[in-house]
Amino acid sequence: MKVKKAVIPAAGLGTRVLPASKAMPKEMLPIVDKPAIQFIVEEAVRSGIEDIMIITSRGKTTVEDHFDRNPELEERLLSAGKEKEYAKMLEIANLANIQYVRQKEVKGLGHAVYCAKSFIGDEPFAVLYGDDVIIGENPACGQLCAAYEQYGLGVAGIKRVPMETISKYSSLKVEGVAANHFKITDMIEKPAPGHEFSNYSILGRCVLPPKIFSIIENTPKGSGGEIQLTDAMRVLAMTDGMMGVDYEGTRYDMGNKLGYMQANVEQALRHPEIGVAFAAYLEDLMNSLHSSR
Repeated sequence: MKVKKAVIPAAGLGTRVLPASKAMPKEMLPIVDKPAIQFIVEEAVRSGIEDIMIITSRGKTTVEDHFDRNPELEERLLSAGKEKEYAKMLEIANLANIQYVRQKEVKGLGHAVYCAKSFIGDEPFAVLYGDDVIIGENPACGQLCAAYEQYGLGVAGIKRVPMETISKYSSLKVEGVAANHFKITDMIEKPAPGHEFSNYSILGRCVLPPKIFSIIENTPKGSGGEIQLTDAMRVLAMTDGMMGVDYEGTRYDMGNKLGYMQANVEQALRHPEIGVAFAAYLEDLMNSLHSSR
């Protein structure tokens, strides 16, 4: 079955990037000239997703405004002869059918996904974590959707993380199947030392069957006193089975200051308008730093 719907949880407080996220949702922090969440929505669209539910929270109406029409701005752009910019504004508003629901309490990622139950209905769906921007020629979400269609099982986007930091992530028990595809047989969220399965972790993306909602309903609070999506996926993996795809693409953790800066520097270097000049600036900067030592 084709995956046509996606959920983007974007209700977190962004405490790791304060004070920038005090008045601006972290999902709206720009990577050069485009907010992070637009990269995520564009990835979903490139993956064949048609309908998107963004899970928001209090103070995040700017996310909705970004993907809406702005007639006053559009009129000013046209009257100023800025047709290219005008076309970009229309393109943003017409990316996909985007709906919103507010997570009224911060109860964890599992609860955030559960908020989309009526929107999803009885269809498989992708989850694109709002903190994770993944950039590559082949959209990560599309790679997972293809695996779902191939195996008929839930799929997690997985990557290796340093073993010394695995306690901040999930840890997966995996068996190689083919190329970058793995069978997931068990998992644990934020494992205590000595309880890790491997240094493979779920990072940023998954595709799930609608059955996950009934599992979440019966999932008790886990790590951090919240309803963890990982705990629900563990039940799915141990009953129906799950696959893991070590996806292609560069992941940037937008809830992390270093990840945010890496995204900006690397994407600025690739930007068609400023890439060459920015590379020259960085080279001059590094040379001046070296000469001053």
